[in-house]
Amino acid sequence: MDYSSAVKIRVAIISLFASIWLVPAQLEDVDLGEVVNTVQQFAQENLDEEVLRALQQVDRTKVEDFLNHFQAYLQGDYVLDVAQLKDAANTILPLLDAHEETRPYAAWLRSRLDYFEVAEELKASTPPPKPEPGKPVPPLPNPTFKAEQRIWTKTVSTCPWPKAAVPFVPKLKTIFAGEGVPSALVWLAEVESGFDARARSPVGAVGMFQLMPATAKGLGLSLFPFDQRQQPEPAAHAAAKYLRQLHEQFGDWRLAVAAYNSGAGTVSRLLQRYQSKSYERIAPHLPAETQMYVPKVEAMILHREGLELEKLKTPIASL
Repeated sequence: MDYSSAVKIRVAIISLFASIWLVPAQLEDVDLGEVVNTVQQFAQENLDEEVLRALQQVDRTKVEDFLNHFQAYLQGDYVLDVAQLKDAANTILPLLDAHEETRPYAAWLRSRLDYFEVAEELKASTPPPKPEPGKPVPPLPNPTFKAEQRIWTKTVSTCPWPKAAVPFVPKLKTIFAGEGVPSALVWLAEVESGFDARARSPVGAVGMFQLMPATAKGLGLSLFPFDQRQQPEPAAHAAAKYLRQLHEQFGDWRLAVAAYNSGAGTVSRLLQRYQSKSYERIAPHLPAETQMYVPKVEAMILHREGLELEKLKTPIASL
């Protein structure tokens, strides 16, 4: 396999990972050549260079099988299509786990496997829309926030403490409280990375709290010669500061958590477009990952701490 083909394959799989949660509904008859060209352009604009180097050992046959069986989705807000990527994700994960260079991506993907399960359950429980005479049957609507809350609460209710969390949670809670953020929000690290400081997303987010390079720098972290995003305590300080800033901007913890995942600009634009101050109002229009992320964070905090996200009390910063 020549270098150009290898790059195309590696870019394709990572771009697919990057867009798992950004899925356009009812896309059919995708041309594989067009897919490769599109994901190449996406990769050039969005992915960090380390991704290509790290994935040189990915099995080409299985990657091509992944491409052949699942369509490439680059953008969108349709949660239910995430379900059809379940088998592909379970196939790809062992490939990533098999090589030291790709294990950080495996850690990132592993912490998101339950997204596929939940999407599958949501799809099965979503009532079909009423057909109109003479018109094509419309796709299933996005689930409501309350429907996602209900399923996520059930899904995480049996999750044991992650072993990786045991040595970190007490320290991280102290850091969050010191930064003026509810200590219960440390459980974002479970949702983001399973408390694995090595975790790396295909678009360059790193560490327990999955901070992007620009965000990390803006919060005072150094990326060179050592990437402080991989150091739990500095990363926790940065994540807490970021959450505090987002809460000050939006005045609501659900909106702050949504902005942590999808960006403050995305949340602001949707609030303005729908003339609302409510997360629930904009939830079906957020990126699919964010639609999953917020109720998962909320359910995780309820499970771990017995606290409701919306009722978290903000401590006074001491640092």
